Amino acid sequence: MRKVLIVGATSTIAEQAARRFAAAGDSLFLTGRNEERLAAITDDLQVRGAPTVAARVMDADDLSAHGATIDAAEAALGGLDTVLVAYGTLPDQTACAADPATAVAAWHTNAVSVVALLTDIANRFERQGHGTIAAISSVAGDRGRASNYVYGSAKAGLNAFMDGLRHRLFKAGVKVVTIRPGMVDTPMTADFDKGPLFASPEKVGADIHSAIEKGTAVCYTPGFWRLIMTIITALPRAIFHRTGL
Repeated sequence: MRKVLIVGATSTIAEQAARRFAAAGDSLFLTGRNEERLAAITDDLQVRGAPTVAARVMDADDLSAHGATIDAAEAALGGLDTVLVAYGTLPDQTACAADPATAVAAWHTNAVSVVALLTDIANRFERQGHGTIAAISSVAGDRGRASNYVYGSAKAGLNAFMDGLRHRLFKAGVKVVTIRPGMVDTPMTADFDKGPLFASPEKVGADIHSAIEKGTAVCYTPGFWRLIMTIITALPRAIFHRTGL
């Protein structure tokens, strides 16, 4: 039975992953900014089989709140062995390009705050000598593109950080899992025209749960995104710059 902390548990994808942990009989500690949503998800997960579900409101952008929240999770569950970091924003690229402060704020949420949180968790798991750390990144981090390069570069930074963390923690017996979803039909993408490449939150949540169970280093979800991004990253710049990607 796992003892799981989910940061950003009110996201649609995180909720789907949490349902699979609950069905497996795992204990859960949820954090998010919306107290009402947290309460509703907590009740749902208890019905779905989780023996313990506790929650705490936290704004992950507030770095000073991280330590106390992890402490609360450890106290509520009697320790931790699994963490899923699932929060983030999808900023407007035009606004980010026009205003440095907007670009920096997007980086703080999607990269800086995540690095701070993961560093604290990594240190704890290294001391205890076991555990699984998973974080949701994005295929957007595989190559900078004009359409979303502020968001993509933040995710690229997270990808590199996770690679280094995985290398560091290997000898400690701690697994590090990077989740790279493609486009997912969630409230975050509500204004997007939906095409055949969009996945359901249920599919992505199931893939996340499976990757954590297996300790998969890098999980593209759905899996076809691995091939798509291999092609995109292999394009020579002279060709890539003529595309509308």
